[in-house]
Amino acid sequence: MKFYAIAAAVLLSLGLSLSASAQNSNPDLLSQPWKALWVTVPKQPQHGYGIYHFAKSVDLPTKPARFVVHVSADNRYKLYVNHTLVSLGPARGDIYYWNYETIDIAPYLIGGKNTITALVWNDGDDRPEAQISHRTAFILQGDTPIEEVFNTGNSWKSIRNDAYQPTLGVGYGTYYVAGPGELVDMHKSVKNWQDNDSGWQNAQPIDRGKPKGITDAFGWMLVPSSLPQMEMKMQRIASVRKSAGVNIPAGFPVTKASFTVPANTKASFLLDQSFLTNAYLTANFSGGDNAGISFTYCESPMKPGSSAKPNRNEVEGYRFVGRKDSVISDGSANQSFTTLAFRSYRYILVNISTKDEPLTIDDIYGTFTGYPFKFNAKLTTGNPELQQMLDIGFRTARSCAVETYFDCPYYEQLQYIGDGRIQALVSYFNTGDDRLARNALNQMDHSRIAEGLTLSRHPSYSPQIISTFSLWYISMLHDYWMYRNDANFVKEKLDGARQVLAFFAKYQQADGSLKNTPYWKFADWVSTKGWDYGQPPKDAQGNSALLDMQLLWTLQQATEMETKMGSPFYADMYRARAAKLKATIQKKYWDAAKGFYADAGDKQTYSQHTNALAILSGVAGTNATALAKKLEKDSTLVQCTIYFKYYLHQALVKGGLGNDYINWLDIWRNNIKMGLTTWAEISDLEHDRSDCHAWGASPNIEFFRTVLGIDSYAPGFSKIKIEPHLGTMDKASGEIPHPNGVVAVNYAKTGSKWAINITLPMRTDGVLVWKGKSYPLKGGKNTLNI
Repeated sequence: MKFYAIAAAVLLSLGLSLSASAQNSNPDLLSQPWKALWVTVPKQPQHGYGIYHFAKSVDLPTKPARFVVHVSADNRYKLYVNHTLVSLGPARGDIYYWNYETIDIAPYLIGGKNTITALVWNDGDDRPEAQISHRTAFILQGDTPIEEVFNTGNSWKSIRNDAYQPTLGVGYGTYYVAGPGELVDMHKSVKNWQDNDSGWQNAQPIDRGKPKGITDAFGWMLVPSSLPQMEMKMQRIASVRKSAGVNIPAGFPVTKASFTVPANTKASFLLDQSFLTNAYLTANFSGGDNAGISFTYCESPMKPGSSAKPNRNEVEGYRFVGRKDSVISDGSANQSFTTLAFRSYRYILVNISTKDEPLTIDDIYGTFTGYPFKFNAKLTTGNPELQQMLDIGFRTARSCAVETYFDCPYYEQLQYIGDGRIQALVSYFNTGDDRLARNALNQMDHSRIAEGLTLSRHPSYSPQIISTFSLWYISMLHDYWMYRNDANFVKEKLDGARQVLAFFAKYQQADGSLKNTPYWKFADWVSTKGWDYGQPPKDAQGNSALLDMQLLWTLQQATEMETKMGSPFYADMYRARAAKLKATIQKKYWDAAKGFYADAGDKQTYSQHTNALAILSGVAGTNATALAKKLEKDSTLVQCTIYFKYYLHQALVKGGLGNDYINWLDIWRNNIKMGLTTWAEISDLEHDRSDCHAWGASPNIEFFRTVLGIDSYAPGFSKIKIEPHLGTMDKASGEIPHPNGVVAVNYAKTGSKWAINITLPMRTDGVLVWKGKSYPLKGGKNTLNI
């Protein structure tokens, strides 16, 4: 076990900047059975919980310049070459699209003896909900005959590590499906497993690796991962907030320091990262035979006797419960524990109970992990609050992005379409990296069922259907079409979009209105009268204005895509369906006396949600500005939570109120006041479950799209619209990445005149819209004084 720490240290020094897709991979591996075999440990359960080691040593005459291997496992693996961690995976997928990583391991090889080892685990029935599984297995395939010397088969050695048992739950009742914790008895651990495989069994072959699409590909249908390796970076913990039964040295844990817990002592201390993070926890310790150490990972403190949450910075008088790992010391020196999977936490409660020997804690630290997004946008407004919101929003987005987008990193780690649409836009505006968004769109497309709908979330072991999320899938596809220069990718997805809309057509009545659409019709976490588990009200006839308006908006987006690159037949059909539905919505739901659209035909309830979609779908027409003004001010309407405010704010901007955008951010201000370092799942910050939900990160889009005014004006971002909404600001500047380069803007007011400097990528034209007047822009620098 001690080599976990060695490998982690080497990894941290390298930063794991490896590409998951080495260049010039052997194309035969995409169309022919692999020579490598899936292997497992003999006489072990196929599907149950277990942690396993695999190893093979080979002598090489010289250090190679290139040595590419392809690797995968079920459930998960960590791959080491000569003690160095070189890959983690596989990237989550499903049996029909089972990912493998491609790594050039030449930098870690030497002339002479080389050992490749793999740590493989299966969480069994306690696996994360996002983990689809066939059976416990591992495979490694060399790219060419030279690398095939390491192909998996019965020449590999294998052993089960009996030190591990799963620990379940988070200590309180909630929906938690992110996987078990670990109970590790160091007495039973496999010692020196990266150096000594004596006594291990030969690995048991299962079957050859089969790439997707070949004649007899069953089981894992292998596809190359489209993603890079996840970022790995040492992350020291910021502080100890309180302790009992032990003297913590000054400077720990910001700097490495050792301290001893005496024999027959119970001790505890609370570590505070100071912000929420995702990290592999490492604890190094010595001595203390049979001492127990537990690590409880918490997003926030909780009030005694409940799951209610106070200000997240407060610790005195509150309890800390959550996912837990526990370790039993074997009494030897230089023991090390590193979590198999990353943990999400701000706080870590460490409890130690020693027996007859003292226990020395040598170090505790984290290794941050996440999708390797880089923040490539800039915002300068002179308002530090906006910068703080931008930073928190990006931390939230990063915390909800690893091998897929997550709704939340702590509780679910599931990729939902409703969340993913906003997350993808944050990726486009803040980073310019669209690979995780493409992956999400592919996986959602793969999830479609025979009825035509996508699943609400994928990958997911248990299928869940939220029919409204299938409509958001089409909207997410439309976003990609508008902001990324890859029309063919979108075109390939149009048939799936048609199937989604064909499903909804079955439930449209003669007037176009939907009636009693099945499955979960989630819109927002609202529990007001008439709303049911996040579903909007419907009348006795089964009609819902919000559903009709979302369908209308989706039909309009589908019409645009079909017109430009699809089928004229579908474009005409969707256009006709949209026109009929639009007229029906106006007739059925508009309440002239109230000046709002009702949530259903019985006109019993009224919400921000329905009226926002009335503006966005064009139903409000020339009344959009008047409706937006009422929508902004009327507090009697059912209010949007932090998630649906994305759509509310878009509607208010479309209604001409964009200069008020900064005034609409109170829920984000409340998050900051309550000590959150990522955006919470809902607006009720005392009773929210998750403290990190990227569907609330919409300001990271709108600071650039609304305030600075940078937006796509044509598919592929081939034309750029600049329409700023500066409110009371007299200066602002910033930039965002663009498929052709960078879009940069600078606004400065002197007296009554504005100096405006706009730089567009070369060969990319655009338009500036300023107080209702349009000014043409060309690729390159544009200077205007208005």
